[in-house]
Amino acid sequence: MAKNDPVTIKKYANRRLYNTGTSTYVTLEDLASMVKAGEDFLVYDAKSGDDITRSVLTQIIFEQENKDGQNLLPVSFLRQLIRFYGDSMQLLVPRYLELSIDTLSKEQDRLRQQLSTAVGVNPLVAPFEQHIRRNMDLFEKAFTMFTPFARREDNEAAAAEAKAGAETAASAAPVAATAPAAGELDELKNQLSAMQKKIESLSRK
Repeated sequence: MAKNDPVTIKKYANRRLYNTGTSTYVTLEDLASMVKAGEDFLVYDAKSGDDITRSVLTQIIFEQENKDGQNLLPVSFLRQLIRFYGDSMQLLVPRYLELSIDTLSKEQDRLRQQLSTAVGVNPLVAPFEQHIRRNMDLFEKAFTMFTPFARREDNEAAAAEAKAGAETAASAAPVAATAPAAGELDELKNQLSAMQKKIESLSRK
């Protein structure tokens, strides 16, 4: 086995996990430590030979989530994730999550520094705003590929709203144009009245 090849882990019927690289039995906690250390592995069912890496990694996450103070997955996220199963968006979610976690992994050193030096601001929000917006743009573009009719209806609705707004503005334009004229007329009347009062006061002298 080459140095960078994934380690083969075999899972037996008694749920015991066997590391073929070290020829030792391991636990889910041991596998979690391997992941954190950057050691790749693949898990196979010892009897059928099926690749069960995904289910074992899911078990590791379940074990970590059950530890006090180590929850990474908010309840709202888990609920939304469940809703995506069987939905048309299911095809896009895995890639979106991969992009998000990949970006977070690449920028983790810079983010750690920001978290340690931030004072007077919410350090958990600012570093992610641009990244979230960028991912949402990609997500929405991909979504339009699967919902072209919905996008066309949205565009037509926006065009109709813009047309209605233009017509309203056009109908209001004459009223706006006459408004200054009425104001000027009132001002002229006031000036004439003031002049008349001044003439009357002079004639009394």
